[in-house]
Amino acid sequence: MTRPLTDPVPAPPSAPEPGTAGPPAVRPVEGKLRAYARLGKLDVYDYYPSLAVALSAVLLPLAQFTAGAAGTLALFLAGEVFVVMAMVALDDITGYHDGSDAANYGPNHPLRDIRRKPLVAGTLTLREAHLFAWGCAVTGAGLWAASAAVAPHLPLWTGLLTAGLLVVSLQYSYGLKISYHGFQEVFLCGLGVGLVLVPHALVAGEFVGFLLVQGVLFGCGPLLFGVYSNTNDIEGDRAVGRRTVAALVSPRGNARFVGALSVGEFLVGAVASASGVAPWWFVLAMLPVTGLRARQFHLGFVAGDIMRARRLGFTAHRVATVLLILVNLALGAKVLA
Repeated sequence: MTRPLTDPVPAPPSAPEPGTAGPPAVRPVEGKLRAYARLGKLDVYDYYPSLAVALSAVLLPLAQFTAGAAGTLALFLAGEVFVVMAMVALDDITGYHDGSDAANYGPNHPLRDIRRKPLVAGTLTLREAHLFAWGCAVTGAGLWAASAAVAPHLPLWTGLLTAGLLVVSLQYSYGLKISYHGFQEVFLCGLGVGLVLVPHALVAGEFVGFLLVQGVLFGCGPLLFGVYSNTNDIEGDRAVGRRTVAALVSPRGNARFVGALSVGEFLVGAVASASGVAPWWFVLAMLPVTGLRARQFHLGFVAGDIMRARRLGFTAHRVATVLLILVNLALGAKVLA
């Protein structure tokens, strides 16, 4: 159903019922530019280093890295930023309409900054949010098309995958609302995979199995802080029918699911090393991430501090990204030796 472009008529203020999230007592005051940055979640940049992972795999030898390749990657990254901003802005629009953001950022969750949700905080109107989201979507699509147009290579599958990433991102929690229908966890990882594979293939011109492994490990980052967020948001997600794993299963079942994802992340690297898809030492290089995942799980499901565990997930993802980049550079340097 198409969302209206006008704000709903506000109801007279009233005290919230016990146990419900009411409006904040004092509306935050922020400039429009900062509010738009919050709507686009520019401080949560953890999909964007996918480009650095792809770049590190094609950068060496430098003599073969052309200006055309650099331009292709720059355009793809710019498009990625705009597409992701559109995705998260549409997610906020849906969360505003169904009340889940008001519940998850209300008085029952005092540690969460309501300014991160500009519609709930009242720093942006619904019309402003729509214009921002769809403006970002159109800009991102144009930049991705430009990236494909100047790319040294354009395998058919990269065009199809890029189009799929654009369409599915905009349907994440708007339109088809795939994150509401049991596909959120798959999407969080799958988006990361695509954002590594496509720019690499536009420059390298081929599919590489080791880059698929890296894409999966990169995608595990957003997935493994997303599932901790979902654990914190169970009540709000159930109230609006958002079928995440955390909302559908028991607390023990959710803990087992998150534990299995953490072990699975390690196994991806281990199997890749054992099978020869990755260097034999790749699994050893990624062990710091495995240690952080163990710490994250203990914080969240043993110590019971889900939000600290979520924050540690950002650190684990960023460490993993740096390690993937270093592995690629080491392999490139070895080829030159």
